[in-house]
Amino acid sequence: MLKWLFNFFIYSNLFIAACAILMVDQTSRLLLHEETDYYLAGFILFSTICSYSFHWYLTSGSLIPSPRIEWLKKNKIVHAFLFFIGLAGAGYFFYYLLSFWFWLLIAAIATFLYSAPKIPHPWFRALRKVAIGKTIFLAFIWMYVTTILPVIVSGHEWNGGFILFAISRFFLIYAIAILFDYRDRQDDKAAGVKSLITYLSEKSITRLFFFSIIVLTGTTLFMLCYDYSLLSAAILLIPGLITAALYNYARRNFRDMFYYFVLDGLLAFSALLMLIPGI
Repeated sequence: MLKWLFNFFIYSNLFIAACAILMVDQTSRLLLHEETDYYLAGFILFSTICSYSFHWYLTSGSLIPSPRIEWLKKNKIVHAFLFFIGLAGAGYFFYYLLSFWFWLLIAAIATFLYSAPKIPHPWFRALRKVAIGKTIFLAFIWMYVTTILPVIVSGHEWNGGFILFAISRFFLIYAIAILFDYRDRQDDKAAGVKSLITYLSEKSITRLFFFSIIVLTGTTLFMLCYDYSLLSAAILLIPGLITAALYNYARRNFRDMFYYFVLDGLLAFSALLMLIPGI
C-alpha cells in the first residue's frame, strides 16, 4: 500500500506540484520576507497539476524502459481527472488575481507551448522542428513562475539581489533539465524533436552542464553583497553541488524514481532546508 501511494504521489504529478509550491514559498520568505500569497500559491499548485497532467496524458511511450509509462497506460483516467481538477482550481484562483492577468497569461501560454508539440495535430507537431531551445524554455518557465511571479504579485521592486537569485535558480533548473534531456535524447530523435541536447556531443553537453553549475555558484555567492547570509547562500548551493556530484551517475542510470523523485526533488531541496527552525 505504501509503495502504491508513493508511486501515485510521484506519477500523478502531485510531487512536482508540491516542489513548485516550496520554491514559491522560498522566494517569498528569502527575498520578500513575507508569507506566500495564498491565491498565487493556489494558482501555481493547480496550474502545475493541470499542465503536467496534460503533458503526461499526451505521452504515449518511451524507448527507455519506464515504470512511469506503464503506470500511465493503466491510469490515463487519473491524468484526465487531475487535468480538469487543476484547470478548475487554476481558474478559481485566477479570478482573485485578475489584476495580474497579463503576467499569469504569459506563464499559461508558455507552459502550453512546451507541451503543444505532443498534441496529435500537424500544426502542433510542426513545433517539434523548432524546439531546439526547449530545455532553456522549460527552465525559464519554472524560474518565471516560482521567482518572478511572486515578486510581481507582492508589489516589491526588483533589486540586484532578486536578479541574482533568479539567475541562480534558472541555472539550477537548467542543469537538472539538461540531465532529463540527456536521458530523453533517443525519444526526442525518434519523435523528431530537435532539442539542443540531441545536437551536442558528449563533451559539449558536459561543458554546458558545468557552465550552468559555475554560473549558479557565482550568482549565489554574489548574493552575499546584498546582505543575504552566508548560511542562506550555502543552502542555496547544496542542490547544485549534489546535482554536479550526480552528473556521471545520471548519464548511466535512467531509473524513473531517480529522475522524478531525486532530481526533481533537488529543485525544492534548499527550500525544504530553509523550513527547518532556526535557519
